[in-house]
Amino acid sequence: MDWNELMHHHLFGKGKSVFGVIQVAGVVVVGTILGVKIFNLMMQRRSIHMIETTKDESQLQLEQQASFGEIRYGVEELIGRTPMVKLESLSEATGCTIYAKCEMLNPGGSSKDRVALNIILEGEKQGLLKPGGTIYEGTAGSTGISLALLANARGYKCVIIMADDMAMEKELMLATLGAEIRRVKAVSIVHRDHYCNVAKRLAEEDPMGFYANQFENVANAQAHYETTGKEIWQQLHGDLDAFVMAAGTGGTISGVGQYLRHQRDSIRVCLIDPPGSSLYHKVVSGVTYTHQQSEKALLRNRYDTITEGIGIDRLTKNFDVGLKYITDAFQGEDIEAVYMAHYLLKHEGIFIGSSSAMNCVGVVKLARKLGKGHTIVTCLCDQGHRSMSKLYNDEFLRKWNLVPIQNEEGDASNIQNEDDDAGNIQNSSNMLDFHVKDSMDLSFIK
Repeated sequence: MDWNELMHHHLFGKGKSVFGVIQVAGVVVVGTILGVKIFNLMMQRRSIHMIETTKDESQLQLEQQASFGEIRYGVEELIGRTPMVKLESLSEATGCTIYAKCEMLNPGGSSKDRVALNIILEGEKQGLLKPGGTIYEGTAGSTGISLALLANARGYKCVIIMADDMAMEKELMLATLGAEIRRVKAVSIVHRDHYCNVAKRLAEEDPMGFYANQFENVANAQAHYETTGKEIWQQLHGDLDAFVMAAGTGGTISGVGQYLRHQRDSIRVCLIDPPGSSLYHKVVSGVTYTHQQSEKALLRNRYDTITEGIGIDRLTKNFDVGLKYITDAFQGEDIEAVYMAHYLLKHEGIFIGSSSAMNCVGVVKLARKLGKGHTIVTCLCDQGHRSMSKLYNDEFLRKWNLVPIQNEEGDASNIQNEDDDAGNIQNSSNMLDFHVKDSMDLSFIK
């Protein structure tokens, strides 16, 4: 008879002797003593756990304080670890929790700081960027600003090639940072004088030249996978349902999208694409084409849009490496980006550029698709001061018929949209005399 059977016999057996009763009583006493000891041990361990937890919380507070007040060395260490902000007005309007990572708070004023730094570090590691060398890049402006800033810090020269339709503010900033700027005609990528082709050619002709090649150099997407995506996941403790981003080089949506879906595959990764870009069609149908790009064969510039640095008429390596991780795509309109920029300025006090505005347009579109109760994050990747001559210029907006009117209730519900022959929404010509200080709702997002 084993121990369990013996206990059962003594406790529940029919013929109990006095000795048996004594044995049972002894078992009860022993059990009580053991129970008390176990209880005391549990309380002791609980106390130890509470002390350890308190220590952990105190240590966490100290670490947070140390992080806030830590000394960073060089401009490189100022890049990244940007804050996350909840966009209260968009959250309230959509019924979702909307967060935005404030990439415009990087030292160069945009998320391109991360890209520029990683491209330079990889170039140095591979021996392609030599001490005292010259960095060449074709850019809409933001990447050039980041490269110029880091070139100064690391002892390089910087030559930036820009299309002649880019905002003047960016050229002035590049010149202030010491970069050499060359403006070229805005033409298609198939033209030898496209700004990227010119930058590549100049770098190849210079024995000390290094072509950054942000569109095809996957150090771009790598930077966002290793830093931006990781930071978003940590800051939200993994509590998010979707990430929304426009694409130019494709590095951000590709790198962040991959990282987030590697953590949890159910996370939605959504592209918002501006007018004239063909990436939307690549995501939804596998074809990199839009009717607005038909002039590409004529070696002309792609369809004009107020947005800068996003939208493209070709598939880049950076976009391609993350393409399979993109789950949704929407098309945005210039008028929606203009409205969103002024909406956030009025309701949030946040001053953003056209790329950030388009990202937030995408957030609203996805929130409507998913329904209330979801958590969506995007990036505010550029500052408004770089768009003063366009996005915040009444004369420019009137010229482009991008100044919407409002109704008596002060919203934008009377915006008239017309479909062209291809079914694309076009802006009506009566969108004039709008004042950004007046109230507005989100009915401008279609």
